[in-house]
Amino acid sequence: MDTRKVVATEAALTLIEKLKSLHGPLMFHQSGGCCDGSAPMCYPLGEFKVGTRDVYLGDIGGCPFYMSESQYAYWRHTQLIIDVVPGRGSGFSLESPEGLRFLTRSRAFTDEEWNAVERGES
Repeated sequence: MDTRKVVATEAALTLIEKLKSLHGPLMFHQSGGCCDGSAPMCYPLGEFKVGTRDVYLGDIGGCPFYMSESQYAYWRHTQLIIDVVPGRGSGFSLESPEGLRFLTRSRAFTDEEWNAVERGES
């Protein structure tokens, strides 16, 4: 049973490693703004100011992943699956020049998984 709140596909992990080799340590924030839609945004670690109302969901590829508290309220019963697809990401996200973009897929936790999440088990 995998109750991590955020995971990444092999393709996403490969791109993360490439971006780390180019830019050093990274971080992610799931945007919810009108300009970027709702996309996982990749930044050099510390470049995006994480606020007190951002929720830490876990690490992908050794990089912390955050989401705003208000958006987390909608996604809390799901596991986020960070993937990569062809296309241009946001101009603010590091993968943009690579011809790929990060994409969030999701799946709802089963009742058993959700109970484990609520108990703090991973």
